[in-house]
Amino acid sequence: MRLPFLNRTREIAKLNRALSSSGPAFIVIYGRRRCGKSTLLQHVSKKNDIYFLADMQEVPLQIKSLASEIGRHISGFDQVIYPSWDILFKAVQNQVPPGTTLILDEFPYLVQKSPDLPSIIQKQIDSRQNKIHLVICGSSQRMMQGLVLAGTAPLYGRALEIIKLRPLEAGWISVALELDSVAAIESYAIWGGVPRYWELAKQFPDPETACKELILDRDGVLHDEPKRLLLDDMRGASQPHSLLGLIAGGANRMSEIAGRLGKPATSLTRPLANLIQLGYIKREIPFGENPKSSKRTLYRLEDPFLQFWYRVVLPNYSLLEQGLVDEVFDSSKQLIVSQTAEIWEELSRRSTAHLEIGGCRWKPASRWWGKGLNGKTMEFDIVAESIDGKSLLFGEAKWENETSVQRTLKKLQKQADNFPKIDKRRIILVLWCKQSKIHPANALIFNAKDVLSALKN
Repeated sequence: MRLPFLNRTREIAKLNRALSSSGPAFIVIYGRRRCGKSTLLQHVSKKNDIYFLADMQEVPLQIKSLASEIGRHISGFDQVIYPSWDILFKAVQNQVPPGTTLILDEFPYLVQKSPDLPSIIQKQIDSRQNKIHLVICGSSQRMMQGLVLAGTAPLYGRALEIIKLRPLEAGWISVALELDSVAAIESYAIWGGVPRYWELAKQFPDPETACKELILDRDGVLHDEPKRLLLDDMRGASQPHSLLGLIAGGANRMSEIAGRLGKPATSLTRPLANLIQLGYIKREIPFGENPKSSKRTLYRLEDPFLQFWYRVVLPNYSLLEQGLVDEVFDSSKQLIVSQTAEIWEELSRRSTAHLEIGGCRWKPASRWWGKGLNGKTMEFDIVAESIDGKSLLFGEAKWENETSVQRTLKKLQKQADNFPKIDKRRIILVLWCKQSKIHPANALIFNAKDVLSALKN
């Protein structure tokens, strides 16, 4: 069941602007698998543009396949044998009409078989005879970054646009799966923002069945998805697989992770930085601290789907291999509820910068944990500073059927009074609750519908 084309307004605008430039444009698109790169390219391509999806065939067969695709647009192009990529691209320049767009999807597959291909393309781009737009696209983020972003790469500095396609924001899942706001948050806590996961889940009558059939079943399409992702993006998947499992399991500090692995913490700096760059984990520091100097760092998984997989599938892998899907799901229900509450807290934080609250617009929100003015440890789910710097927002995120608003606000006020960094800023107290209930008229409360509406950017 196909999803409607959702959002990507910013990326479409960038692509259309580049492809309507007066001279030939070179464009790079990359991002993790299943985020909709191919769908986006097909959405913006015109009738006479040439779209080619590469595979892992040997070089002569790859060249022949691309020639056959071009032959659909240029009569007789595929009737010639091209002995090399260089000769094929020269023929493209000679025969393809000016302004045509050639799209090479899954470009890393071509480079794996022909490491000299980027240098050949570089010569074509730099040639005065170049007259076509070229788009390269790939799911191997490591390879795409190495081909284009590394200073020594042949294609470095030549792209008019470099677009990293990220998962969709949570606000779109209610549209995609036709769910009410609460059910949409619960689904997002499992699937995250990857459109293809939503598309697969939509085939099933309810979220529980989708989860069991796609993720927990040993033959499910997504049962081994994290392993495939890591093989796309890493030279070796063993260490990142271990790091993701430990972080999902609650080892959130560098010292804890290193201790569990039996390695010095210094040896993990680069692997963790790579996982952050690829969008698999995030580094969390308390509100107001300098990211460069703070030593109070926590590492958490960035992606809800990976978090679910490493918390539910990995620890129960042997049971699932024996077909005990229902048993694993039933025993994991409380964990799923807890994960939904965590994701709700994160979405509440993320929504802050997109909402007008207390007459202010806000900078991105963070968590805060530490010692208050009274010397006792405390924490806030959400802390943000207003754009003008004159106000501080303190928020609490609750994922429960009924929240005692007055009691929660009273506790929040007490904590805010104990916060060590208020200075002379105005305090705004806010609650993010699962559903709207009757509450005091002056209380600032946002529910699931409010958050999803804010997160459609």
